[in-house]
Amino acid sequence: MSSAVIVDAVRTPIAHGKPSGAYADIHPVDLHAHVLADLVARTGIDPVVVDDVISGAVGQVGEQSGNTSRWALLGAGFPESVPGVTVDRQCGSSQQAFHFAAQGVIAGAYDVAIASGVESMSRVPMGSQTLGKDIAGSRVAERYAEGLIPQGVSAELIANKWNLSRTELDEFSATSHQRAARAWKDGLFDSQVTFVNDLHTDQTIRPDSTVESLANLRLAFRNEHWEARYPDLDWRVTAGNSSPINDGSAAILVTNEQAAQRLGLTPRARVHSFAVAGDDPVLMLTGVIPATEKVLAKAGLTIDDIDVFEVNEAFASVVLAWQRETGADLAKVNINGGAIAIGHPLGASGARLMTTLLNNLEQTGGRYGLQVMCEAGGLANATIIERI
Repeated sequence: MSSAVIVDAVRTPIAHGKPSGAYADIHPVDLHAHVLADLVARTGIDPVVVDDVISGAVGQVGEQSGNTSRWALLGAGFPESVPGVTVDRQCGSSQQAFHFAAQGVIAGAYDVAIASGVESMSRVPMGSQTLGKDIAGSRVAERYAEGLIPQGVSAELIANKWNLSRTELDEFSATSHQRAARAWKDGLFDSQVTFVNDLHTDQTIRPDSTVESLANLRLAFRNEHWEARYPDLDWRVTAGNSSPINDGSAAILVTNEQAAQRLGLTPRARVHSFAVAGDDPVLMLTGVIPATEKVLAKAGLTIDDIDVFEVNEAFASVVLAWQRETGADLAKVNINGGAIAIGHPLGASGARLMTTLLNNLEQTGGRYGLQVMCEAGGLANATIIERI
């Protein structure tokens, strides 16, 4: 059985996902094609050797529909013989794409694969694919008779269940901004980004964020409807301790060691273990806890064996609840900032986190890195990589 290795990974800076954002005038296929072309240029591979391009996108409608991976690879100048496929595991879509690419290499189905992701939330607003329709059907409605809820309300339930105070949420969020700002200042992101237009940093980082400034923000999800359903809920979630709306793309080159040697490529990390888990779709964002337990068990490792973590900051409450349950050292978590600062371009976030994790491992000299991502519907992907 082959082992899967990461040769390189690259991302764009992350932009505001609104009409004033830096990428609002860029078609998502072009944004995606940019990282695919750059990955080829960085590694020097002939794209004809790529067996498949597996990509994540959440808003698969309009400009991100019709198997957007195929159009992006053609836009990047790949030969017409190279196939592509687009997957949707919600926020974990490109992490799942990475799992599929690595699994294909391990199984011997691929020698060379690219995992990537894109999301243009300025051009394809979040939720566009549902068109306001019921996506769950009557049987799910019967099973969850009280009704499913938005992610923001789930984040509130998590904050209450784990007794996470507003101050704790805001402290975590301020730290995310400060770490990300420092990482850009110190050049820690330079080797992992490919610039698009004139954006030379992640656009949603606010270096001056403090607990005091975040404390002035209004509650984001409290309204009469949800207060009536949860009359005892202590509301704590704001835009400041949540991830923003973003545009971005990222891509990762995965091969087996034999192919890497044949093609003159230098592997940077080995894909050690991966897992996917399901959890309560009402709490929704807690799947990161069982997914972490599952991937550690598969790897034969403990939480203390992990040198750096990338835990997607969909909401501060998600990461802090995960930390409470796993016992992970927060000093090792999102050491160069997370999605609250850097941004969360849904379908691209899994590949963006893996790009950051790979570089963080190398910068710290660590051996093992763990990435975990909460996903709508009560799902989560977890991945462990080992630096070579």
